[in-house]
Amino acid sequence: MIRRLIYLTNTRPDISFSVNHLSQFVSHPTSEHHQVAMRILRYLKRTPGTGIFLHSQSLIQLKAYNDSDWATCPETRKSITGFSVYLGESLISWKSKKQQTISRSSSEAEYRALAATTCEIQWIIYLLQDLHIQHVQPTILYCDNQAAIQIANNEVFHERTKSNDNII
Repeated sequence: MIRRLIYLTNTRPDISFSVNHLSQFVSHPTSEHHQVAMRILRYLKRTPGTGIFLHSQSLIQLKAYNDSDWATCPETRKSITGFSVYLGESLISWKSKKQQTISRSSSEAEYRALAATTCEIQWIIYLLQDLHIQHVQPTILYCDNQAAIQIANNEVFHERTKSNDNII
């Protein structure tokens, strides 16, 4: 059932977080996990028209939102990176994943999320070029952490800001 729910997240991003969290318990599921899966299925049954919609008259403008949840995994203390990328008004890419390493600060976790989002944006731009779709406007990338923005804008002093949350 989880494999089928994961497949559905391709067109139903609204269930991505729940299915991702549920899929972490595939090796040792309990009756509580089964109840959660059934609740997701009931939600899907109640909302059949919800999903990804690609507008035909939308601008070819990329914009992305990213965030990080610092040290939220209680077992590993790893942060979770999340982003969503839009082409015009249509959601075309999204991700929510534990980071590979443990971040020393929320700024570091946010900077890693910013880097992951930037890589995804670059890949999408290459894809648009391969499809001969003109993308001339700069991509808008939204980030809610001022320290991560400062680190990304600073081309010189990255070592000095490695685990400093007080950058403004």
